Amino acid sequence: MKTKAARICAIAFAAYLILGALFYLVAGDSLRSTESLGDSVANKSTTGELHQGDVLMQKFVCEYDELTQIQLLVGTNARKNNDVLTVKLFDENGEEELFSIEKSTADLQDNNWMTVNEFEPIDDAKDRVFVLRIESKEGKAKNAISFYCGNTVDTGRFSIKTQVENTEGVALYDSGSQKESILADEEKTPYRLCMKVGGTDYHLVGQYFWLIYGIVAILFLLYLIRQVICHRKGKKTLTLSIVASFSKYNFLIRQLVARDFKTKYKRSVLGMFWSFLNPLLTMSIQYVVFSTFFKSDIPNFIIYLLCGIICFNFFNEATSMCLMSILGNSSLINKVYVPKYIYPFSRTLSSCVNLLLSLVPLLIMLIITGTFVSPAALLLPFPLIMLFLLSYGVGLILATMMVFFRDTQFLWNIFSMLLMYLTPIFYPDTIIPAYFMPIYRLNPLYHVIEFIREILMYKQAPEPSAYLWCTVLCVIPFLIGALVFRKNEDKFVLNL
Repeated sequence: MKTKAARICAIAFAAYLILGALFYLVAGDSLRSTESLGDSVANKSTTGELHQGDVLMQKFVCEYDELTQIQLLVGTNARKNNDVLTVKLFDENGEEELFSIEKSTADLQDNNWMTVNEFEPIDDAKDRVFVLRIESKEGKAKNAISFYCGNTVDTGRFSIKTQVENTEGVALYDSGSQKESILADEEKTPYRLCMKVGGTDYHLVGQYFWLIYGIVAILFLLYLIRQVICHRKGKKTLTLSIVASFSKYNFLIRQLVARDFKTKYKRSVLGMFWSFLNPLLTMSIQYVVFSTFFKSDIPNFIIYLLCGIICFNFFNEATSMCLMSILGNSSLINKVYVPKYIYPFSRTLSSCVNLLLSLVPLLIMLIITGTFVSPAALLLPFPLIMLFLLSYGVGLILATMMVFFRDTQFLWNIFSMLLMYLTPIFYPDTIIPAYFMPIYRLNPLYHVIEFIREILMYKQAPEPSAYLWCTVLCVIPFLIGALVFRKNEDKFVLNL
């Protein structure tokens, strides 16, 4: 046993070193920096044709560490216009010119975005106020473009007023007007330009990854050494007790998982094929409803929908099975001693079998839709592990509540339905009003599903905050569930 404990610790430490290096290899770029493009106000009006000598100006605040591009929504009246625009960027006071670019309008398309990125990235741009100045050099009537503007943010089903300090209003100066300052407020409209600001955010995690990796490695190694020493001295620790329990009851866990799996499909004609068919049929129905009747414009909606369905189905199934795990095994609990957390664990593990089978239809749909898997898909185990911890933690809480309060199953059915509608499974999170998003983001399933979509649909590793949100919001319910279950497990026998 002493040799076995040392070997297990050595394997755990080697796994940490290898997985940490592989993680940086796959996700290193996203850990160092993230390129983003902000949102725009909804198109509501136009500034009118920009003629020769006309000047259009807009203040805006940069949300990124480095400013890399600006996009403006333009209208061409469905014609080819031959004009040259002078695009300049100033600091807040209008004293320093940061760049000056000339843009031809000949290739611009109607109701499309004009991208300005032919400048050196501007450092230290975070929370700085800039002034964008656009002047027409050759625009004439019926041979000039216009710019779109508005004062609301379109969220799909809602429109909310913009509330961005120092960015309201578009200053439009008529031809030939002379102004001493580019910040003059004459003829300012109540609208803002339909403008997207793009930039790069730099993350300290990526810059100091190897330092953090090394410190954690040393702490982990010291912890493992302590476990080996305690084991050799015959002292018990929580980690050693858990490992010993799972090792001792490994056979029982396998039997419980096999029993749950066989019972689920007992006397079923298709049997385990329902694990494939369930997500596909659910996806088909919701796809028809939301793409046809509600006109969903989400890109690659099939994959978007399937990712949400698979994750929520696993969570719902695992928690519902855990809910009955103690009552359903009351005969065993009253006769044979087995650590009681084994029962909800085996139920969650049996749901994992269905989860893995459900990933096969997802892979098939990725191939059919031409959404090829990228190296970022190697990060998929992380959100799945977080989803397992979340489901197991909530399952422990439900299993405990069910012993003392038998109405828990009915309340959970209602709550799980509410949770389904509060999770962006078949709708985009952009329909949620901005003021409600901080509360909405407390839903752990939201972050797990978005993490999976990021690596499968957009083929890129998420930024560091995504790992943090997933870990915190999934581990906390797990720890709470373990604490609640442990404090009440000795009372279960009296209430079974």
